[in-house]
Amino acid sequence: MRTSNYIIFSWHSGKIAALLCLAQMAYGQADRATDFKKFTITRDFISEGVAAADLNNDGLLDIVAGYYWFEAPTWVRREMAPSRIFDPYKEYSDSFLNLGMDVNLDGWDDVVIIDYPGMAGFWFENPRNKSGAWQKHSIADAMGISNESPGFIDIDGDGRLDILCGDVDKKQIVWLQAPLDPGQTEWSRFALSKENAPGTEQYSHGIGYGDVNNDGIEDVVVTEGWFEGKADKSSGDWKFHPADLGEPCSHMQVMDVNGDGTNDVVSASAHKLGVWWHEQLADQNFVTHLISTTTAQTHASILADINGDGRADFITGKRFLAHNGNDAGDADTPYLFWIEFTPGKKPYFKEHLIDSDSGAGLNIAVRDMNKDERPDIIIANKNGVFLFENRIPD
Repeated sequence: MRTSNYIIFSWHSGKIAALLCLAQMAYGQADRATDFKKFTITRDFISEGVAAADLNNDGLLDIVAGYYWFEAPTWVRREMAPSRIFDPYKEYSDSFLNLGMDVNLDGWDDVVIIDYPGMAGFWFENPRNKSGAWQKHSIADAMGISNESPGFIDIDGDGRLDILCGDVDKKQIVWLQAPLDPGQTEWSRFALSKENAPGTEQYSHGIGYGDVNNDGIEDVVVTEGWFEGKADKSSGDWKFHPADLGEPCSHMQVMDVNGDGTNDVVSASAHKLGVWWHEQLADQNFVTHLISTTTAQTHASILADINGDGRADFITGKRFLAHNGNDAGDADTPYLFWIEFTPGKKPYFKEHLIDSDSGAGLNIAVRDMNKDERPDIIIANKNGVFLFENRIPD
Protein backbone atom coordinates (compact mmCIF):
# COMPACT_ATOMS: atom_id res chain seq x y z
CA MET A 1 0.00 0.00 0.00
CA ARG A 2 1.15 3.56 -0.58
CA THR A 3 1.69 4.93 2.91
CA SER A 4 2.68 8.36 1.61
CA ASN A 5 -1.07 9.10 1.38
CA TYR A 6 -1.45 8.70 5.13
CA ILE A 7 1.86 9.64 6.74
CA ILE A 8 3.18 13.18 6.67
CA PHE A 9 6.87 13.67 7.46
CA SER A 10 8.39 16.98 8.44
CA TRP A 11 12.00 17.79 9.25
CA HIS A 12 12.50 20.03 12.29
CA SER A 13 15.63 20.42 14.39
CA GLY A 14 17.11 17.34 12.75
CA LYS A 15 14.22 15.03 13.66
CA ILE A 16 11.39 13.40 11.72
CA ALA A 17 7.93 14.07 13.05
CA ALA A 18 5.52 11.40 11.84
CA LEU A 19 1.87 12.42 11.93
CA LEU A 20 -0.38 9.41 11.53
CA CYS A 21 -3.58 10.82 10.04
CA LEU A 22 -5.46 7.57 9.74
CA ALA A 23 -4.23 5.07 12.29
CA GLN A 24 -6.65 2.44 11.09
CA MET A 25 -4.87 2.46 7.72
CA ALA A 26 -1.49 1.86 9.35
CA TYR A 27 1.16 0.36 7.13
CA GLY A 28 0.80 -3.37 6.78
CA GLN A 29 -2.93 -3.79 7.34
CA ALA A 30 -3.45 -4.44 3.64
CA ASP A 31 -1.15 -7.46 3.70
CA ARG A 32 -1.88 -10.94 5.00
CA ALA A 33 -0.30 -11.46 8.42
CA THR A 34 0.72 -14.95 7.34
CA ASP A 35 2.76 -13.86 4.30
CA PHE A 36 5.99 -14.14 6.30
CA LYS A 37 6.89 -16.09 9.41
CA LYS A 38 9.47 -14.27 11.52
CA PHE A 39 12.30 -16.04 13.33
CA THR A 40 14.37 -13.97 15.74
CA ILE A 41 17.82 -15.53 15.54
CA THR A 42 19.34 -13.14 18.08
CA ARG A 43 18.75 -9.66 19.43
CA ASP A 44 22.49 -9.07 19.80
CA PHE A 45 24.19 -6.50 17.58
CA ILE A 46 26.95 -8.54 15.97
CA SER A 47 26.91 -7.46 12.32
CA GLU A 48 25.18 -5.27 9.75
CA GLY A 49 26.05 -7.76 7.02
CA VAL A 50 24.30 -11.08 6.56
CA ALA A 51 24.47 -14.14 4.34
CA ALA A 52 23.17 -17.67 3.98
CA ALA A 53 25.47 -20.61 3.24
CA ASP A 54 25.78 -24.31 4.02
CA LEU A 55 28.84 -24.07 6.24
CA ASN A 56 28.79 -27.60 7.66
CA ASN A 57 27.87 -29.30 4.37
CA ASP A 58 24.75 -30.96 5.77
CA GLY A 59 22.50 -29.78 2.94
CA LEU A 60 20.86 -27.03 5.02
CA LEU A 61 21.53 -23.32 4.66
CA ASP A 62 22.96 -21.70 7.77
CA ILE A 63 22.82 -17.99 8.63
CA VAL A 64 25.98 -15.90 8.70
CA ALA A 65 26.25 -12.61 10.59
CA GLY A 66 29.76 -11.23 10.86
CA TYR A 67 32.16 -13.57 12.65
CA TYR A 68 29.28 -15.79 13.78
CA TRP A 69 27.15 -18.38 12.06
CA PHE A 70 23.90 -19.97 13.17
CA GLU A 71 23.52 -23.64 12.40
CA ALA A 72 20.27 -24.72 10.75
CA PRO A 73 17.68 -25.81 11.65
CA THR A 74 17.90 -24.87 15.36
CA TRP A 75 20.12 -21.79 14.84
CA VAL A 76 22.75 -22.69 17.41
CA ARG A 77 25.40 -19.94 17.42
CA ARG A 78 28.90 -20.84 16.26
CA GLU A 79 32.00 -18.68 15.96
CA MET A 80 34.42 -18.44 13.03
CA ALA A 81 36.90 -16.23 14.89
CA PRO A 82 36.90 -14.34 18.20
CA SER A 83 34.34 -11.55 18.21
CA ARG A 84 31.93 -9.83 20.58
CA ILE A 85 28.56 -8.11 20.92
CA PHE A 86 28.59 -4.41 20.00
CA ASP A 87 26.76 -1.49 21.59
CA PRO A 88 24.32 -0.15 18.94
CA TYR A 89 24.27 3.32 20.52
CA LYS A 90 28.04 3.75 20.73
CA GLU A 91 29.84 1.78 18.01
CA TYR A 92 29.82 0.07 14.64
CA SER A 93 30.56 -3.60 14.10
CA ASP A 94 33.52 -4.97 12.14
CA SER A 95 31.18 -6.54 9.58
CA PHE A 96 29.23 -4.30 7.19
CA LEU A 97 28.38 -6.71 4.36
CA ASN A 98 28.56 -10.53 4.16
CA LEU A 99 28.54 -13.09 1.37
CA GLY A 100 28.55 -16.88 1.49
CA MET A 101 30.34 -18.64 -1.37
CA ASP A 102 32.90 -21.36 -2.04
CA VAL A 103 35.83 -19.00 -2.56
CA ASN A 104 38.61 -21.57 -3.05
CA LEU A 105 36.44 -24.13 -4.85
CA ASP A 106 37.05 -26.95 -2.39
CA GLY A 107 33.38 -27.87 -2.16
CA TRP A 108 32.79 -26.01 1.13
CA ASP A 109 31.14 -22.62 1.50
CA ASP A 110 33.33 -19.85 2.89
CA VAL A 111 32.39 -16.41 4.27
CA VAL A 112 33.27 -13.04 2.72
CA ILE A 113 33.20 -9.96 4.96
CA ILE A 114 33.38 -6.31 3.95
CA ASP A 115 34.49 -4.20 6.89
CA TYR A 116 34.14 -0.47 7.56
CA PRO A 117 34.11 1.68 4.38
CA GLY A 118 37.59 2.18 2.99
CA MET A 119 39.05 -0.86 4.72
CA ALA A 120 40.09 -4.07 3.02
CA GLY A 121 37.68 -6.93 2.58
CA PHE A 122 38.56 -10.43 3.73
CA TRP A 123 37.24 -13.95 3.76
CA PHE A 124 37.19 -16.79 6.25
CA GLU A 125 38.24 -20.18 4.88
CA ASN A 126 35.94 -23.00 5.95
CA PRO A 127 37.87 -25.57 8.04
CA ARG A 128 35.53 -28.27 6.77
CA ASN A 129 34.06 -29.24 10.13
CA LYS A 130 37.43 -29.25 11.88
CA SER A 131 37.71 -27.45 15.20
CA GLY A 132 39.49 -24.14 15.69
CA ALA A 133 39.36 -20.66 14.18
CA TRP A 134 38.75 -20.21 10.49
CA GLN A 135 41.76 -18.96 8.48
CA LYS A 136 41.41 -15.31 7.47
CA HIS A 137 42.53 -14.10 4.01
CA SER A 138 42.63 -10.56 2.62
CA ILE A 139 40.89 -9.77 -0.67
CA ALA A 140 42.72 -8.33 -3.71
CA ASP A 141 45.98 -7.49 -1.92
CA ALA A 142 44.05 -5.76 0.86
CA MET A 143 42.66 -3.09 -1.47
CA GLY A 144 40.54 -0.56 0.43
CA ILE A 145 36.88 -0.99 -0.60
CA SER A 146 35.06 2.31 -1.03
CA ASN A 147 31.39 3.13 -1.59
CA GLU A 148 29.14 2.11 1.30
CA SER A 149 26.98 -0.17 -0.86
CA PRO A 150 29.30 -2.55 -2.71
CA GLY A 151 27.41 -5.01 -4.87
CA PHE A 152 27.68 -8.79 -4.92
CA ILE A 153 27.15 -9.20 -8.67
CA ASP A 154 28.29 -11.69 -11.33
CA ILE A 155 30.21 -9.22 -13.46
CA ASP A 156 31.82 -11.65 -15.91
CA GLY A 157 28.90 -14.06 -16.28
CA ASP A 158 30.71 -17.12 -14.96
CA GLY A 159 28.02 -17.96 -12.42
CA ARG A 160 30.06 -16.79 -9.42
CA LEU A 161 29.41 -13.55 -7.56
CA ASP A 162 32.03 -10.81 -7.71
CA ILE A 163 32.35 -7.59 -5.71
CA LEU A 164 31.53 -4.30 -7.49
CA CYS A 165 32.94 -1.32 -5.58
CA GLY A 166 35.39 1.57 -5.61
CA ASP A 167 39.12 1.47 -4.96
CA VAL A 168 39.55 3.96 -2.12
CA ASP A 169 43.11 4.94 -3.09
CA LYS A 170 42.93 5.13 -6.88
CA LYS A 171 39.30 6.31 -6.92
CA GLN A 172 38.40 3.79 -9.63
CA ILE A 173 35.29 1.69 -10.17
CA VAL A 174 36.57 -1.88 -9.96
CA TRP A 175 35.36 -5.41 -9.57
CA LEU A 176 36.99 -8.10 -7.50
CA GLN A 177 36.93 -11.65 -8.80
CA ALA A 178 37.13 -14.71 -6.57
CA PRO A 179 39.64 -17.47 -7.48
CA LEU A 180 38.78 -19.49 -10.58
CA ASP A 181 40.83 -22.61 -9.85
CA PRO A 182 40.50 -25.05 -6.93
CA GLY A 183 42.93 -24.38 -4.12
CA GLN A 184 43.60 -20.77 -5.02
CA THR A 185 43.02 -18.10 -2.37
CA GLU A 186 43.85 -14.83 -4.15
CA TRP A 187 41.20 -12.50 -5.58
CA SER A 188 41.87 -10.49 -8.75
CA ARG A 189 41.19 -6.76 -9.19
CA PHE A 190 39.89 -5.40 -12.51
CA ALA A 191 39.34 -1.71 -13.23
CA LEU A 192 36.30 -0.52 -15.16
CA SER A 193 36.70 3.27 -14.92
CA LYS A 194 39.57 5.69 -15.08
CA GLU A 195 41.06 6.98 -11.82
CA ASN A 196 39.39 9.77 -9.85
CA ALA A 197 35.96 8.65 -10.98
CA PRO A 198 32.63 9.64 -9.36
CA GLY A 199 31.15 7.26 -6.81
CA THR A 200 34.49 6.06 -5.46
CA GLU A 201 35.03 8.13 -2.33
CA GLN A 202 35.34 6.27 0.96
CA TYR A 203 31.80 7.18 2.00
CA SER A 204 30.18 7.36 -1.45
CA HIS A 205 26.66 5.97 -1.39
CA GLY A 206 25.03 4.05 -4.21
CA ILE A 207 26.28 1.78 -6.98
CA GLY A 208 24.55 -0.64 -9.34
CA TYR A 209 24.98 -2.71 -12.49
CA GLY A 210 22.68 -3.06 -15.51
CA ASP A 211 22.10 -2.16 -19.13
CA VAL A 212 21.23 1.54 -19.18
CA ASN A 213 21.53 2.25 -22.92
CA ASN A 214 19.98 -1.00 -24.17
CA ASP A 215 23.07 -2.13 -26.09
CA GLY A 216 23.17 -5.57 -24.49
CA ILE A 217 26.14 -4.73 -22.27
CA GLU A 218 25.79 -3.93 -18.58
CA ASP A 219 26.80 -0.51 -17.34
CA VAL A 220 27.65 0.81 -13.87
CA VAL A 221 25.40 3.41 -12.25
CA VAL A 222 26.24 5.77 -9.40
CA THR A 223 24.24 8.73 -8.17
CA GLU A 224 26.29 11.12 -10.30
CA GLY A 225 25.62 9.25 -13.57
CA TRP A 226 26.63 6.05 -15.33
CA PHE A 227 29.68 4.40 -16.85
CA GLU A 228 29.06 2.96 -20.31
CA GLY A 229 29.97 -0.71 -20.30
CA LYS A 230 32.29 -2.45 -22.73
CA ALA A 231 32.81 -6.09 -23.53
CA ASP A 232 36.26 -5.71 -21.99
CA LYS A 233 35.65 -5.92 -18.25
CA SER A 234 39.19 -4.81 -17.40
CA SER A 235 39.79 -1.89 -19.77
CA GLY A 236 39.74 0.79 -17.08
CA ASP A 237 38.32 3.36 -19.49
CA TRP A 238 34.54 3.03 -19.42
CA LYS A 239 33.05 6.35 -20.53
CA PHE A 240 31.22 8.33 -17.86
CA HIS A 241 27.86 9.97 -18.63
CA PRO A 242 26.81 12.57 -16.03
CA ALA A 243 23.18 12.24 -14.93
CA ASP A 244 21.09 13.06 -11.89
CA LEU A 245 20.30 9.72 -10.29
CA GLY A 246 19.13 11.07 -6.99
CA GLU A 247 20.40 11.47 -3.47
CA PRO A 248 22.99 9.34 -1.66
CA CYS A 249 21.44 5.90 -1.57
CA SER A 250 21.99 2.21 -1.00
CA HIS A 251 22.31 -0.45 -3.72
CA MET A 252 20.96 0.87 -7.03
CA GLN A 253 18.81 -1.46 -9.10
CA VAL A 254 18.59 -1.19 -12.89
CA MET A 255 15.21 -2.36 -14.20
CA ASP A 256 12.29 -1.35 -16.42
CA VAL A 257 9.78 0.00 -13.91
CA ASN A 258 7.02 1.27 -16.22
CA GLY A 259 7.31 -1.35 -18.95
CA ASP A 260 8.32 1.00 -21.78
CA GLY A 261 11.23 -1.18 -22.88
CA THR A 262 13.88 1.13 -21.40
CA ASN A 263 15.63 0.44 -18.12
CA ASP A 264 15.21 2.82 -15.22
CA VAL A 265 17.00 3.02 -11.87
CA VAL A 266 15.47 2.34 -8.45
CA SER A 267 17.18 3.64 -5.32
CA ALA A 268 16.52 4.16 -1.62
CA SER A 269 17.93 6.87 0.63
CA ALA A 270 20.81 5.66 2.77
CA HIS A 271 20.42 8.18 5.58
CA LYS A 272 17.43 10.38 4.81
CA LEU A 273 13.90 9.66 3.63
CA GLY A 274 12.64 8.14 0.40
CA VAL A 275 12.55 5.33 -2.13
CA TRP A 276 12.49 6.49 -5.77
CA TRP A 277 12.50 5.33 -9.34
CA HIS A 278 14.47 7.38 -11.82
CA GLU A 279 12.70 7.17 -15.17
CA GLN A 280 14.97 7.11 -18.20
CA LEU A 281 13.74 9.40 -20.94
CA ALA A 282 14.31 9.12 -24.69
CA ASP A 283 17.35 11.42 -24.51
CA GLN A 284 18.94 9.28 -21.73
CA ASN A 285 18.20 11.92 -19.13
CA PHE A 286 16.31 10.87 -16.01
CA VAL A 287 13.33 12.22 -14.07
CA THR A 288 12.83 11.13 -10.46
CA HIS A 289 9.52 9.82 -9.06
CA LEU A 290 8.82 9.16 -5.39
CA ILE A 291 7.78 5.63 -4.45
CA SER A 292 7.77 5.65 -0.66
CA THR A 293 8.30 7.76 2.45
CA THR A 294 7.68 4.87 4.82
CA THR A 295 11.00 5.14 6.63
CA ALA A 296 14.37 6.84 6.54
CA GLN A 297 17.80 5.21 6.21
CA THR A 298 17.00 2.39 3.81
CA HIS A 299 20.69 1.50 3.57
CA ALA A 300 20.34 -1.83 1.75
CA SER A 301 18.25 -3.18 -1.10
CA ILE A 302 18.04 -6.30 -3.21
CA LEU A 303 15.89 -7.58 -6.09
CA ALA A 304 14.10 -10.92 -5.88
CA ASP A 305 10.83 -12.39 -7.12
CA ILE A 306 9.06 -12.51 -3.76
CA ASN A 307 5.52 -13.35 -4.93
CA GLY A 308 6.38 -15.75 -7.75
CA ASP A 309 4.89 -13.69 -10.58
CA GLY A 310 8.08 -13.81 -12.64
CA ARG A 311 9.00 -10.15 -11.99
CA ALA A 312 11.71 -8.85 -9.72
CA ASP A 313 10.57 -7.11 -6.54
CA PHE A 314 12.51 -4.56 -4.48
CA ILE A 315 13.29 -5.38 -0.85
CA THR A 316 14.56 -2.78 1.59
CA GLY A 317 14.24 -1.68 5.20
CA LYS A 318 15.42 0.75 7.82
CA ARG A 319 19.01 0.57 8.97
CA PHE A 320 18.12 0.86 12.64
CA LEU A 321 20.37 3.31 14.53
CA ALA A 322 22.46 3.77 11.40
CA HIS A 323 24.66 6.40 13.01
CA ASN A 324 24.18 5.21 16.59
CA GLY A 325 21.15 7.38 17.23
CA ASN A 326 22.70 10.62 15.98
CA ASP A 327 20.63 11.03 12.79
CA ALA A 328 17.11 12.30 12.30
CA GLY A 329 14.80 9.32 12.69
CA ASP A 330 17.60 6.94 13.66
CA ALA A 331 15.47 5.12 16.22
CA ASP A 332 12.12 5.31 14.40
CA THR A 333 10.13 2.15 13.70
CA PRO A 334 12.46 -0.33 11.94
CA TYR A 335 10.29 -1.35 8.99
CA LEU A 336 11.20 -4.10 6.56
CA PHE A 337 9.13 -4.05 3.36
CA TRP A 338 9.02 -5.00 -0.29
CA ILE A 339 7.80 -3.17 -3.36
CA GLU A 340 5.94 -4.99 -6.11
CA PHE A 341 6.28 -3.45 -9.56
CA THR A 342 3.33 -3.32 -11.95
CA PRO A 343 4.68 -2.31 -15.38
CA GLY A 344 2.00 -0.79 -17.58
CA LYS A 345 -0.27 -0.08 -14.62
CA LYS A 346 0.24 3.26 -12.89
CA PRO A 347 1.70 4.17 -10.47
CA TYR A 348 3.78 1.08 -11.39
CA PHE A 349 4.35 -0.08 -7.82
CA LYS A 350 2.63 -1.39 -4.70
CA GLU A 351 4.20 -1.46 -1.25
CA HIS A 352 3.94 -4.39 1.20
CA LEU A 353 4.92 -4.62 4.85
CA ILE A 354 7.01 -7.55 6.05
CA ASP A 355 7.77 -6.47 9.62
CA SER A 356 7.92 -3.44 11.90
CA ASP A 357 10.55 -4.60 14.39
CA SER A 358 13.62 -5.54 12.42
CA GLY A 359 14.60 -3.29 9.52
CA ALA A 360 17.69 -4.05 7.46
CA GLY A 361 21.42 -3.55 7.69
CA LEU A 362 24.03 -2.93 4.99
CA ASN A 363 23.03 -5.90 2.84
CA ILE A 364 20.05 -8.24 2.62
CA ALA A 365 20.25 -11.96 1.84
CA VAL A 366 17.54 -13.78 -0.11
CA ARG A 367 17.67 -17.59 -0.26
CA ASP A 368 15.25 -20.50 -0.12
CA MET A 369 16.04 -21.55 3.43
CA ASN A 370 13.39 -24.26 3.88
CA LYS A 371 13.41 -25.76 0.38
CA ASP A 372 9.82 -24.83 -0.45
CA GLU A 373 10.88 -23.05 -3.66
CA ARG A 374 10.07 -19.61 -2.24
CA PRO A 375 12.74 -17.00 -1.56
CA ASP A 376 13.13 -16.18 2.13
CA ILE A 377 14.70 -13.02 3.56
CA ILE A 378 17.53 -12.73 6.09
CA ILE A 379 18.67 -9.48 7.68
CA ALA A 380 21.16 -8.38 10.34
CA ASN A 381 21.55 -4.95 11.89
CA LYS A 382 21.80 -3.16 15.22
CA ASN A 383 18.39 -4.61 16.09
CA GLY A 384 19.55 -8.23 15.77
CA VAL A 385 19.49 -11.05 13.21
CA PHE A 386 16.20 -12.23 11.69
CA LEU A 387 14.85 -14.75 9.20
CA PHE A 388 11.56 -14.18 7.38
CA GLU A 389 10.14 -17.34 5.90
CA ASN A 390 8.15 -16.55 2.76
CA ARG A 391 4.61 -17.93 2.93
CA ILE A 392 2.98 -15.92 0.16
CA PRO A 393 0.46 -18.26 -1.49
CA ASP A 394 1.11 -19.43 -5.04
